[in-house]
Amino acid sequence: MAQLWGGRFTKETDQLVKEFNDSIRFDKRLYRQDIKGSIAHVEMLGKQQILTEKEREMIVSGLRQLLLEIEEGSLEISGSYEDIHSFIEANLTERIGEAGKKLHTGRSRNDQVALDMKLYVREEVGKFQQLLLRFLQVLLSIMEEHTETVMPGFTHLQKAQPITLAHHMGAYFEMFRRDFFRMKHLEETMTTCPLGSGALAGTTYPLDRMYTARLLGFQEPSGNSIDGVSDRDYLLELLSDLSVLMMHLSRFSEEIILWNSNEYQFVEIDDAYSTGSSIMPQKKNPDIAELVRGKCGRVYGALQSLLTTMKGLPLAYNKDMQEDKEQVFDAIDTTRMCLKLFTGMMDTIRFRKEKMEESARHGFTNATDAADYLVNKGVPFRDAHGIIGALVLLCVEKGISLDQLELSEYQKISSVFAEDIYEAISMDTCINKRLTTGGPAKEAMEESIKNYAAFIGTYEKEQTAKEEKEWNRS
Repeated sequence: MAQLWGGRFTKETDQLVKEFNDSIRFDKRLYRQDIKGSIAHVEMLGKQQILTEKEREMIVSGLRQLLLEIEEGSLEISGSYEDIHSFIEANLTERIGEAGKKLHTGRSRNDQVALDMKLYVREEVGKFQQLLLRFLQVLLSIMEEHTETVMPGFTHLQKAQPITLAHHMGAYFEMFRRDFFRMKHLEETMTTCPLGSGALAGTTYPLDRMYTARLLGFQEPSGNSIDGVSDRDYLLELLSDLSVLMMHLSRFSEEIILWNSNEYQFVEIDDAYSTGSSIMPQKKNPDIAELVRGKCGRVYGALQSLLTTMKGLPLAYNKDMQEDKEQVFDAIDTTRMCLKLFTGMMDTIRFRKEKMEESARHGFTNATDAADYLVNKGVPFRDAHGIIGALVLLCVEKGISLDQLELSEYQKISSVFAEDIYEAISMDTCINKRLTTGGPAKEAMEESIKNYAAFIGTYEKEQTAKEEKEWNRS
């Protein structure tokens, strides 16, 4: 039995149609979720006396054996079946006989696949939370080590003001922390179980949908059977969340690529995360960062594809929805690989402190502080802005930085300048006077690091508790 239908048909399906229609080549990865959902469904059928106790035991035992054999590799998921549902049911029936034909009592493939995808996404979202916590820990370690590593902050790719590497990494920490919360929010919204919705209108069997939902870790059954089989909002939200996460990785990749260039020389990427040139022996290319940047568009494409698929579908289930799986699976695989690789790259990267500080010193990043110095001496800010602009122009002509300019040159433009100008525009002063929350001062950064460490600790404990709960349910 390679399909779950056919009684109404008198001709075999055209082979090309079969190949076009079948989904087992990609939905076979749902075998675990399909078996898990089937076991819960059968337990409920037994509880409701829709199946006898003997039938319930035979089916559950047979399903668990199938899962074991697939996991061990002794049972290969064959491409001769239409989908993973028909593969599981056919193999079960082959082993336990007539009782296996009762597995599908009270359900449809419509609510079955809706359940499988929801279970799968729920598991993957949990894994992404773990990966993000690991990445955030790497970023936190970099921050802890570099609270005094001076570098230029940029706007418009122009050097703007001096900051620290810890401060810069903190910006990415905030981005990826938001990604973590987006994943957590998605997990918290997937609380309804579609199983029991049937094809679209429920079933005449006395199902206990709440019982099934609780067995599978959901809070309650879906409130409307039509929506239960046609809802793909959670997949769109997942793809949206992955797209934002990939956008953050792409931005980070762009900076690593720039910092790795001969012009910047801010970082040295570990050999394990670099590649060479087939013709230029001197090259050490940031290919991992470039590939991560490139694969961002691939995940965007998955989101746009599913949005386009869903936008014209009438209720309830339509075969178009089969197109959700390959897009979602590919986006998950792509983002997971990118996040793992990027974590490893950042965990082994070497930051060249002296190059960063030199770049900050020779980029006039202390010009704003020089203007503030004049303001504190009573000069109106607009006048101070003009004075410092003239001094920067002078330094450009001389090929020096503001802190290398002689005091006499300062005083030719404004008599307000005194010897204390050099202390006022030192990198240490420029950074550590910025004590506002979220600023680059060491004191402010240490407070941020403390809060970030507490955040990671809290959610690592939550992840452990969640894993234990899932294990006990299994």
